[in-house]
Amino acid sequence: MIDFENKGFFKLKQDIDYAEKVTDLLLEDEQIVDSYKTMRDGVVFTTKRIIAVNVQGITGSKKDFTSLPYKNIVAYSIETSGTFDLDSELEIYFSAIGKVRFEFSGKTSMLEVSKIISSHLL
Repeated sequence: MIDFENKGFFKLKQDIDYAEKVTDLLLEDEQIVDSYKTMRDGVVFTTKRIIAVNVQGITGSKKDFTSLPYKNIVAYSIETSGTFDLDSELEIYFSAIGKVRFEFSGKTSMLEVSKIISSHLL
């Protein structure tokens, strides 16, 4: 499992093609909403959960998939990008593991992600 405790996760940039890495993990009624990546690692938001992908090893053939179901979220916070500071952040508090933080680079619309999380919380 990814160690969310010791660091903020990685700076993510939107990349819809990254979602292909998790298609075999999806349930029949689960849809991909958006996906983000760094050089190798990434995060995929679905209609049911967040899947964090940690690519390991020199060749990148070994991967760790961490499933973070929306149903375990107790609170979350988003920080949108501004005029000069284009980075945005998402902090999610899970009942079992605590705080998970994602940082996004560039213009990233946090509104869609916020709506999905809210739909499962409210």
